[in-house]
Amino acid sequence: MQDVTRNITGETKIYGIIGNPVHHSMSPEMHNIAFREHGMNSVYIALPTSHISDGVRGLKALGFKGVSITIPYKQDVIPFVDVIDPVAEKIGAINTLVIKKGEDSSEKIVYGYNTDWIGANRALEEKISLQGSRVLVLGAGGSARAIGFGLLEAGAEVILTNRTAEKGRKLAGQLGCSFYRTDELGQIQADVLVNATSVGMVPDTEKTPVPKDLLSGFKVVMDIVYAPLQTRLIKEAQSVGCQTVDGLSMLLYQGAAQFKLWTGREAPLDVMREVLYRNFR
Repeated sequence: MQDVTRNITGETKIYGIIGNPVHHSMSPEMHNIAFREHGMNSVYIALPTSHISDGVRGLKALGFKGVSITIPYKQDVIPFVDVIDPVAEKIGAINTLVIKKGEDSSEKIVYGYNTDWIGANRALEEKISLQGSRVLVLGAGGSARAIGFGLLEAGAEVILTNRTAEKGRKLAGQLGCSFYRTDELGQIQADVLVNATSVGMVPDTEKTPVPKDLLSGFKVVMDIVYAPLQTRLIKEAQSVGCQTVDGLSMLLYQGAAQFKLWTGREAPLDVMREVLYRNFR
């Protein structure tokens, strides 16, 4: 891949991704190819962060224009955002920051948005109509919150399960959907299964959130994990005849929405998709 640092100057606009860990993230490749496609003097870098409060202050001080927020900070970042988009506020999780100058040119205003729900809906709708579908969502973190919200907005019936029952019931109550314990998975009938947890992500690639013998009842199985792309869940779902949606599809579409928020331009989906999947051929 072309060296994105070659033409960096004092005028280069800087973007990035904040999380812990972020070494596996493919967002830098995706966004940097998009900037180049539009001929923009911009760069996107990975920013491993141990303290989200210090991280946001650093972004403002160093002149960043925007960042992606990933695990584990999608909810923790909220107190450090100046203006929260109404949808992100309703979801209760943020995955995108836009940083702009205030009325005082020395002041920086941090705006928080959520594009995860857009990414999940667009990825799933390539396989199934969400209107009227029953969707089982695994997890109760920031991604699950956003995905559950988006599914409800699309007219789906959402069922939630989570390893920590108390946290899962709380989110189910906030979304207004049903909750089942993980030991009750065999009782659930749904069209779609969405893994919105990090189970199966490197280095624990042999783990799966759902036993193989329960997968055949789903028409579509989606895993938001993309490192590895073929998670154990995805491979086992394919082996029993399910249609599958890998984590790169959601990453692509949520990233395209981020790009539009940051730049005001339409994202070049074809080149972004190409660079994402290139690493897995």
